[in-house]
Amino acid sequence: MVTIRTAREEDLPAMLEIYNHVILNTTAVYHYEAHTMEMRKAWYDTRVQGGYPVFVAESEGKIVGFSSYGPFRPWPAYKYTMENSVYVAEGQRGKGIAKLLMEPLVRTAREKDVHAIIAVIDGSNEVSKRLHRGFGFEEVGHFRQVGYKFGAWLDLTFMELVLDTPAHPVEG
Repeated sequence: MVTIRTAREEDLPAMLEIYNHVILNTTAVYHYEAHTMEMRKAWYDTRVQGGYPVFVAESEGKIVGFSSYGPFRPWPAYKYTMENSVYVAEGQRGKGIAKLLMEPLVRTAREKDVHAIIAVIDGSNEVSKRLHRGFGFEEVGHFRQVGYKFGAWLDLTFMELVLDTPAHPVEG
């Protein structure tokens, strides 16, 4: 059984292992080199201090995935728009874990008056696109050959979910 819960600092080593496997073996993240624990801790601290959610999927006492969202762009007028991320451990994919990790992200976004969630997905990642479509995301942009990894040019797809929140947006 898989349970979803808010991440804790002691989950960071498992989250780092998942993320580094993705970096080193897939095009889901456009980094070339594995991240350090200091980098993952800084990422986590920024999320927590900013009030952004970080969830983990746990199965039989082991972290098998994580999800989060954070600012889409740093400028003030983007304050109602977030960019999400979902990662599942090698050997655990295809079991519905990503879907379980997406549900609290969308729910939390509504609760926190987010208006739009942006998913930035490698253009060849049909599984992630299908996951996001299942939550109502629509493709809003496709950028050709903007990344280069594993000896190939990579396309990037932007998908967006527009929520009916906030009820009363404000500038500033």
